[in-house]
Amino acid sequence: MKLSRRSLLKTSAAAAAFATVGLPSFANIDELVIAYNVNLPSWDPTVGLSAVNPTIQGFYQSVFDLYIPQNPDLSFGSGIITDYGWNDDNTAIWMDVREGVSWHNGDPLTAEDVAWSLERVANPDTGSPIQFIWGKITNIKTDGNRVTADMPEFEPTFFKWMSFLTGYVMPKKYYEEVGAEGFEAAPIGSGPYMVEKFERNAFVRLKANENYWGGTPEFKTVTIKFVTDAASRVAEVESGNSHVTLEIPYEEFDRLKAKDGLDGTASPISDIGMIFLNDIEVMTDPNVRKAAAHAIDKQLIVDRLLSGYGVPIDTLQTPDYIAYDDSITVEFNPEKSKELLAASGYGPDNPVKFKIQTTKGFKPKDYEMVQAIVGLWRRVGIEAEIEVYEIAKHFELRAADQLAPAAFYNWGNSVGDPTTSTGFAMFGPSPHSVWDGEDRFNAILPLWGEADEAKRIAGWKEVDRQIAENAEVIPLLQYVQPIVHAAGVKVTPHRSGALLPHLMTRA
Repeated sequence: MKLSRRSLLKTSAAAAAFATVGLPSFANIDELVIAYNVNLPSWDPTVGLSAVNPTIQGFYQSVFDLYIPQNPDLSFGSGIITDYGWNDDNTAIWMDVREGVSWHNGDPLTAEDVAWSLERVANPDTGSPIQFIWGKITNIKTDGNRVTADMPEFEPTFFKWMSFLTGYVMPKKYYEEVGAEGFEAAPIGSGPYMVEKFERNAFVRLKANENYWGGTPEFKTVTIKFVTDAASRVAEVESGNSHVTLEIPYEEFDRLKAKDGLDGTASPISDIGMIFLNDIEVMTDPNVRKAAAHAIDKQLIVDRLLSGYGVPIDTLQTPDYIAYDDSITVEFNPEKSKELLAASGYGPDNPVKFKIQTTKGFKPKDYEMVQAIVGLWRRVGIEAEIEVYEIAKHFELRAADQLAPAAFYNWGNSVGDPTTSTGFAMFGPSPHSVWDGEDRFNAILPLWGEADEAKRIAGWKEVDRQIAENAEVIPLLQYVQPIVHAAGVKVTPHRSGALLPHLMTRA
């Protein structure tokens, strides 16, 4: 694989910086080294665009505690919040805070930290991208180890968000002492690892938290190298410079796990691959959107490009999500695509043209999948120009509603709720959506606060049906995550897709 000049520069910079910390011993693993597929832009897991990047949650969960953690099978565990619930009429909530937990600097974690953390992200001036959830509570109070709050507008997924993006407890006293810049320079949490050294765009070294309430991790030192190029990650683990890596091409995964000294695991995760359709330019024409959807042979892409590692999907729900409905299908039918395009005056001799954006090497075969899709589109009368960008650029453009008419993306939804997949991806006012259709707005709006759970899920299934029928987004597949590791390391995969070093042990 030919590396771009930018990739070479990044790889060289990372290698130069890492040379100062030495290389791991392949035979006797004292320091666990992981080659990761993305940089870490910020250490605050609750504000800014990076806070809603599912791929970096593994960093955050290593250093910080979620209010309510998820187990590797995505069941909800007991964490900083040990028990919780609503009052009888769903107008208030209560939470019990675990006692005996310490921050990395030795300060005790208290209910005051939990209350302050919630108040901070509920404040729209703080910059939390999930403020529209956290802002649903008011009048936050503490009494001993219990936190209470009013909820004037019922939010059925509130406690699920405590296991998801931005749902982290922050240290009130320390943060107020050092401020945002000081925290970025020297972050502390209450999680299983402490930050020992951080070289931006190169690596982070973590040191085990010996006083972690959940038990001390087995590996006392973990270095995570930021290796954004997939070929370089393959080289890292094959050479023994890194013990663990992920998100590599599946043919390389099959090759590497068969080698002496290496092993691998590949399990379905909650992430999906999808194509955002922005309702601008030609995508305002439903015939164009439907033609684009019907022209994609998802099973062929999974079989040919992903070596069979993937589950084709037709809505923004995977079989693991609670609103999955297998009766909603979008057939592969290129002849239908041609008919739809012809009805709008397009065809192979007069193709409709638009841009599609994608990452390259962020997920296995992401760019190659888009290349294949563009090839399938060309057969029916669609000419799509590919633009490659970094994942950080996707977040920036999406937040500003400036994505191209089509944009490939991986959507994470470890809590499996339809609001955190279809809801935020397709509701116009959401900062994570670029679809502004009034029909979809009106269909989704009443579901946000629906207290009847059966009615809520049925409503989301109907929304998914409408979206599929109108081709307002193109879901592609549920990902299977490839992880390759040294035979001396036992890796427990997490169905959220987060690569968590505290779940790794010596084999």
